[in-house]
Amino acid sequence: MTGVELVDVGVSYGERRVLHGISARVGAGEWLAVLGPNGSGKTTALRAVCGLVDFDGDVIVGTTSIRTMHKRVLARSVALLPQHPTAPVGMRVSTYVLLGRTPHLSYFAQETDKDRAVAERVLDRLGIGALAERDVSSLSGGERQLTMLARALAQEPSILILDEPTSALDIGHQQDVMEVIDDLRRNDGIAVISAMHDLTAASQFAANIVMLSRGHVVASGHVGSVLTEERIKEHFGASVRIVQDGAGVVVIPVRTNGNGSTGAAR
Repeated sequence: MTGVELVDVGVSYGERRVLHGISARVGAGEWLAVLGPNGSGKTTALRAVCGLVDFDGDVIVGTTSIRTMHKRVLARSVALLPQHPTAPVGMRVSTYVLLGRTPHLSYFAQETDKDRAVAERVLDRLGIGALAERDVSSLSGGERQLTMLARALAQEPSILILDEPTSALDIGHQQDVMEVIDDLRRNDGIAVISAMHDLTAASQFAANIVMLSRGHVVASGHVGSVLTEERIKEHFGASVRIVQDGAGVVVIPVRTNGNGSTGAAR
C-alpha cells in the first residue's frame, strides 16, 4: 500500500486562481480530512489528486509523480467517490460495481471470473451482497452510497478519495459509511482523503486535518490544534463551542442573540 503527497499544488480556472500552493501528505493506513467553507477549494484539491484538473506543483503517489503515470495505472491506485455520483437507471448493482474493474482490463477486454469475484467480495464486505440484483436507482440513500463506495473499492485502490461521503445520509447511515471506511483504512492500509462539512465527524475519524479558506491552507495538523473556536469563527463565520471527546472533539453550534454575542433564546 502507498500514500500520496501534494507538493505546492495550485489550480486555476481560466484567470481565476482557486488553489494556492497546497501541500499535504497522507500515508498508507492514514486518514486526512480536508475542511473549509463552501468555495474554499476542497473539491478542486481532491480532483487534482485524481489527475482530473490541470495543476502546477506536483502530486506524488508512492514515489511517482502522477504526471508520469498512465491514466489507467493512476486509476488502479486512486479511487474517487464524488459528492454526487451518477446512479444509472436500469443497471443492476452487481453490474455497476463491476465497472470499478475497468482500470484492470485491457482495451475491449471482457470482465473475467476474477473481476466478478472481486466485485462480489466487495459487496459482501460492505454488507450489501443481497442488493446485487437490485436496480441501482431503486436503492435508498444509504444503500446507494454503499454501492458507490463498492464500485470505488472494486478498483482495489491504495488511495481512496471521498468528496462529502455522507452529505445526503441520515445520521445512522452516516455512521455506518464512516465506520466501513475506517475499517478499510485500519485493516487494508488504504490511505483516505476526504472533504467534509461535518467537523465533528472529521475530528473523530481523521488523525490530521487540512483547513482551506479561499484556496489557501489556513491551518494543518492534528485535530486538536486545527479545530479551535476562534479559527472556525474566522473562516466559517460560525459561533461554536469545542468539547473534548475521547474520539476527537465535538463542535457545537452556539446560537447568537442577534448582536454577535451568544446567549440562550428567550
